[in-house]
Amino acid sequence: MATINITMDDGTKTAFEGFCESVGLTVSAAMNMFAKITIRENRIPFNISDDPFWTAENQNCLRKSVKDIESGRFTAHEIIEAE
Repeated sequence: MATINITMDDGTKTAFEGFCESVGLTVSAAMNMFAKITIRENRIPFNISDDPFWTAENQNCLRKSVKDIESGRFTAHEIIEAE
């Protein structure tokens, strides 16, 4: 058997250990499952994407909104909370 060492922040490690325990796995078993599924499917077994907030399209929309607000072209709305 081989040993792999990884580094992660303490909070992530603690949360991951807690999750694994809650579903009846060890961290080692969970990481082995991840590796085996990755190899079987020849891909990371979940979607990895950028935060859509940072897309060029969204940033351009935000810049336009800021310009509109700065020039007085906006409509203020009251926040209505649903019950």
